[in-house]
Amino acid sequence: MALDTMAMNNGFGRILILGGNGQVGFELQRSFSAFGEVRAPRRSEVDASDLQAVSAYVDAFQPQLILNAAAWTAVDKAEEQRDEAMCLNAELPALLAEKASALGATLVHYSSDYVYPGDGEQFWAEDSPTAPLSVYGESKLAGDDAVTVSDCRHLVLRTSWVYAARGNNFMKTMLKLGRDRDTLNIVNDQIGAPTPARLIAQLTCEALRQNIASGLYHLAPQGTTSWHGFAQAIFRLAIDQGEALAIDPEALGGIPTADYPTPAQRPLNSRLALGKLEAALGHPLPSWESQLSLTLKEHLDR
Repeated sequence: MALDTMAMNNGFGRILILGGNGQVGFELQRSFSAFGEVRAPRRSEVDASDLQAVSAYVDAFQPQLILNAAAWTAVDKAEEQRDEAMCLNAELPALLAEKASALGATLVHYSSDYVYPGDGEQFWAEDSPTAPLSVYGESKLAGDDAVTVSDCRHLVLRTSWVYAARGNNFMKTMLKLGRDRDTLNIVNDQIGAPTPARLIAQLTCEALRQNIASGLYHLAPQGTTSWHGFAQAIFRLAIDQGEALAIDPEALGGIPTADYPTPAQRPLNSRLALGKLEAALGHPLPSWESQLSLTLKEHLDR
């Protein structure tokens, strides 16, 4: 089923962004502001974990496009706060799918590489078997399933290792540590693709404007690296852009995941196959290195 054009002049009409204060939500506001009436309510206006409040807000606004960037992202805390994680990551998208169906609206929901078992070295396809390792992963999978089995027009976009020029994320943490410390050990056996929030928003907009088929897609840059390799690339680019760092990128230490235990188990293999989205859009996706360069420059130029 194709995603219908929702307004004249290549616009989307009334657009509701949930989670607008987050990294992805901020970039969605930037990308979609020219294509419709955008509302991104703050938590003081509508708490995304209050499903009755969300329902009332949707009924009042009557959006034609819902972009759900609201999520429980505290992976480790989800192990003890399962109900809270399930509310935001599973029950909220289920509600939004129901509302979108009733309104004839389109729903875009963002998901995670954590839905896969995280073993081996293969690239996970959209139809690969799922087997989450954590409560967070279970909650994201439950949300995906709720949207994909609904009869609303939808895109479920699974991504990985999200970061941005704003907010709290790995890139900004590494820059701070790199300025203050001359030694660091970073996990080197988890493999994935660092994905900037800006790219997520831009490709979401492109996918909707191209009216691609309703369904589940992987959205990430081309190529893969480890967290160790990501950190090295951040430090090298920062130095190239004139940043004074205490750390030597070439001396950065690498450690296995087993040496850095966390309450929630992390997937070692977060490789995502991108062919389905590339075919739908009609072009290859950019490399993670090129996207890091753009995102780091935006951050340092602020």
